[in-house]
Amino acid sequence: MRKSPIKLSDHFSYKRLLRFSLPSIAMMVFTSVYSVVDGFFVSNFAGKTPFAAVNFIMPFLMVLATVGFMFGTGGSAIVAKLLGEGKKELANERFSLFVYVSFGAGAVIAVIAILFMRPIAALLGAEGEMLSAAAYYGKIVLIGLPFYVLQIFFQAFFVTAEKPRLGLAVTLSSGLANMLLDYLLVALLPAQWKLAGAAIATAVSQFVGGVIPIFYFFSRNSSLLRLGKTKWSWRALLKATANGSSEFMSNVSMSVVGILYNAQLLKYAGENGVAAYGVMMYVSFIFSSVFLGYSMGTAPVVSFHFGAENHSELRSLFLKSLAVIAVFGALMTGLAEAATYPLAKIFVGYDAELLRLTESGFRIFSLSFLAMGFAIFGSGFFTALNDGLTSALISFLRTLVFQVAAILLFPRFWGVRGIWMSVVAAELMAGILTAFFLLIKRRKFHYD
Repeated sequence: MRKSPIKLSDHFSYKRLLRFSLPSIAMMVFTSVYSVVDGFFVSNFAGKTPFAAVNFIMPFLMVLATVGFMFGTGGSAIVAKLLGEGKKELANERFSLFVYVSFGAGAVIAVIAILFMRPIAALLGAEGEMLSAAAYYGKIVLIGLPFYVLQIFFQAFFVTAEKPRLGLAVTLSSGLANMLLDYLLVALLPAQWKLAGAAIATAVSQFVGGVIPIFYFFSRNSSLLRLGKTKWSWRALLKATANGSSEFMSNVSMSVVGILYNAQLLKYAGENGVAAYGVMMYVSFIFSSVFLGYSMGTAPVVSFHFGAENHSELRSLFLKSLAVIAVFGALMTGLAEAATYPLAKIFVGYDAELLRLTESGFRIFSLSFLAMGFAIFGSGFFTALNDGLTSALISFLRTLVFQVAAILLFPRFWGVRGIWMSVVAAELMAGILTAFFLLIKRRKFHYD
């Protein structure tokens, strides 16, 4: 028997909440998985230096795509609230505006970054063969940046449109394209073309992920949203920017911190340290994407009931989400500890020294998953409530201030071990900060 579709206006039990958010979780996890597959092919078929180069430049490339997160999460909070207020026509106008601006911003950023790719890589600390490889890879990937911005953007809006499963299907299409092309262009091509093949595979997959939703929302469809004419509104754009500033700041900060981690690892462990950190980041992408997917999947529901002033449902959503996040955190920490050696061996089993470094580091690093989910959910929750300032403050302190302070301080006392410990300390402090904000804001937003 076919289950009835879930509406934003529904009452959400645990089962219904998980059922509605599961496509978003799967979408984010699969997005991370195909990035991991990309790294697997580069590491095992192109070698350690290209693998280190890809991981070295990737944080910078991710900074450039954060405009998609900003307008996606910030814009969806506005649109979902308008839908909750019964203003469907205005909601579609705002949706269309955010799509067009996101794509335009991505195109401008891509052109500028391509022109200055090599100097940027050199400024970040790359030298010699790794510099050439990082710049080469980055230029090719940037061709697909405008479409990657849209892909990220639509991940949030498919949920708002009550079509999370369609969003998952698009992500699967993009990921499968990347995996297939990785096999054809990295595993099978001659050595001198493997790095370019990995970059082309990534760019093409981003094109797929960005173009399919454009066709869907431009055509007649059964969702709540449709692309069409719009009116320019600085106020709407500024509101979306403010709402999404936390996600923007979070992703920018994570990328900046990633760059700092690479610099510290080059100092304390050399190229092996950068490669080991790359493996941990791939696994962390998958695990953190569970929290991100859940927050993304539930945010439009929170925004809808906030706009409809349904305070009892808002409180129910809040309490259920805290329980879900706690269970997810415990499960993922246990899984990470158990799978440390097999995961490290998959990526760097060809180098015994690098394998040991990766395994020992990840056993410490994986403890961060216990606290990580609370800050991610808290930030997303305040974004959904249209409280962009609080959301941005949590993200800023979590992903930049706490991590930068720890990564600069801890290695002075514990060396490379301190680099892995810094992640755990930063997530713990962010969890405590999030609890503080959730406590003092509970009556203002009626989820107490």
